[in-house]
Amino acid sequence: GEGCIAALLLGYVYLVARRVIKWYVPAIFMGTVFACYLVATGDPSFALYELMAGGLVLGAVFMATDYVTTPITNGGKMLFALGCGLITFVIRYFCAYPEGVSFSILAMNILSPLLEKWTAKKPLGGS
Repeated sequence: GEGCIAALLLGYVYLVARRVIKWYVPAIFMGTVFACYLVATGDPSFALYELMAGGLVLGAVFMATDYVTTPITNGGKMLFALGCGLITFVIRYFCAYPEGVSFSILAMNILSPLLEKWTAKKPLGGS
């Protein structure tokens, strides 16, 4: 993932332009990790380093937007990305494990049916 961030971001722009993925899922995922590191350390350069280190961009763009394992609803996708970002931060910062992206996505995949249930729209006339 850290090999060429520019290529990954170019792929992100391409997939958003083709409407294959929603733009906000990777943005919320990466933004959550950045904000958590900014609050925890107070150093924007370290937060940016953590954003570009490891497979965070790769996981946010290509794994967290998977159609099969992520929620269908837009609200569920937002909660999924937020949860992935928080779990990634906790694993990287507190557990001294360098890569928490894959574990965070797997953990949020387990919660995906619940997120869909919580964010499902009520049918017209439903209670």
